[in-house]
Amino acid sequence: MQKTKKKNKTESFMKGVLVLMVSQVLIKLLGLIYKLYLTNREGFGDEGNAIYSSGYQIYALLLTLSSVGVPNAISKLVSERVAVGDHKGAHRVFKISFATFGILGLIGTLILFLGAGYISNTLLQIPEAELTLVALSPSIFFVAIASVIRGYFNGREHLSVTAKSQTLEQVFKTLLTVIVVEMVCLIYGTNTKIMAAGANLATTLSVFLSFAYLYLYYKKGKKEIAQEIKNTVNYKPERIKSIIKKILYVSIPISLSAIMTSLGKNIDSITVVRGLKAFLTETEAKVQYGILSGKVDTLITLPLSFNVAFATALVPTIASAKATNNMENANKRVKFSLMVTMILGLPCTFGMFIFAEPILQLLFPNAASGAFLLQISALTIIFAVLMQTVNGALQGLGRVMVPAIASAIGLIVKFILNIVLISNPKIGVNGAAIASVVNVFIAFVISFYILMKSMKIDLKVSNFIVKPIIATIIMCIISYFIYNILLGILPGKIVTLIALISAVIIYAILIVILKIFTKEEMCMIPYGNKLVKILEKLGIYAD
Repeated sequence: MQKTKKKNKTESFMKGVLVLMVSQVLIKLLGLIYKLYLTNREGFGDEGNAIYSSGYQIYALLLTLSSVGVPNAISKLVSERVAVGDHKGAHRVFKISFATFGILGLIGTLILFLGAGYISNTLLQIPEAELTLVALSPSIFFVAIASVIRGYFNGREHLSVTAKSQTLEQVFKTLLTVIVVEMVCLIYGTNTKIMAAGANLATTLSVFLSFAYLYLYYKKGKKEIAQEIKNTVNYKPERIKSIIKKILYVSIPISLSAIMTSLGKNIDSITVVRGLKAFLTETEAKVQYGILSGKVDTLITLPLSFNVAFATALVPTIASAKATNNMENANKRVKFSLMVTMILGLPCTFGMFIFAEPILQLLFPNAASGAFLLQISALTIIFAVLMQTVNGALQGLGRVMVPAIASAIGLIVKFILNIVLISNPKIGVNGAAIASVVNVFIAFVISFYILMKSMKIDLKVSNFIVKPIIATIIMCIISYFIYNILLGILPGKIVTLIALISAVIIYAILIVILKIFTKEEMCMIPYGNKLVKILEKLGIYAD
């Protein structure tokens, strides 16, 4: 009976991860579609990306304050109570959180709306961004309260709710971006400033629609929730003030960690154009920043979005394990998550480094510059994805300040390097990318060291580092050879696609041949038991 229960828990964890991962893949693909549309749209291009992104990064900072740490914080507090049967306490956390972050979200909306002029003119020195900030301001309120609902359902291990709401939001965002921008063009012509504002207005509308879906889902499940509350055990009455303190105690450090990531982009939005104006015209400086923020950052964050599922799922899982004194299970899941993260991150890092120019030519045919910048930035991927997973584990353990402190130290180094490097004509905008690599590396090393001291995770160097590196190197050599062989025979874009698809297939085969995962770990994957039986028949795993 105990084995069956453990198996169901494992399947529940991995199915939740898989649902979130598929959702994030769809979200990023849709995000890439509207980014491609905007970048290649006449009148938008790299300059439009500079206006759009500078406004969006300020919005993202305020958004982080009111919401990014909220889902994980609420998820942790709810899962701790659900694990011991206290459904009434879990729902009380939800209700108080909803009111608290609704107020904070409203304050964020007002700050952005009323301060749009000062932020765009004084801080960003991109006056055209004012309208984009105004268009984005209502989003903060709706994201704040939507995040509380997501956190509540994550804590109850209903991860599919978050996945569906985020996917719907991105579907609406992609469709509305195209519709609104085209309507702007019909009315105002190819006015870059108004096109950028229209694109961000689409974000606001999609956020509202996503919140509407979550609210309706919650209303629909109120009967089930009421029954759970009726069957509550181990309920301990707490004052509202005490619960708010607990919520803020968990959410503020988690938010601070996310704020550091957001601040990294804000450092770029504030320092890149300023630094480049020392030896470039303002228009040229904006174009360089547009390449970094509009194309390079979009591509670099793709692997992070695939991996975020582990960070999201680990928080309630470890919090629940800690509440019920079942840390052995938590250790196994963290180890498995780190292994998968390494396997996802390494090929993305090397692949984007080697195929930087072909990828940009494939995706941005009308604005393909920025290959060297992408190559440097690609080095952040492996450390960033690993840090995501590590931070999720630390937050579940209650070590919520560690990711924030580690990120803050990395950020200070980035700010100094940005100031020193960008204003150097020989380095220019590449300095921002170099600073980001150093920033993420420092933050990862600190967080990883603390996690290894906090949990007994048996990570074997051969399986965790050596074999994935061997698989990645072989993948790169073969796929690059295929690319060069076909390059004069077929069109460049088709050759790039063939090379990238070949890389994925080769890498998957190598993971299996090198037996990076044990049989037990393979069984943690949904339908892993069936896969192991096939591999046993092929002689890869012994019976």
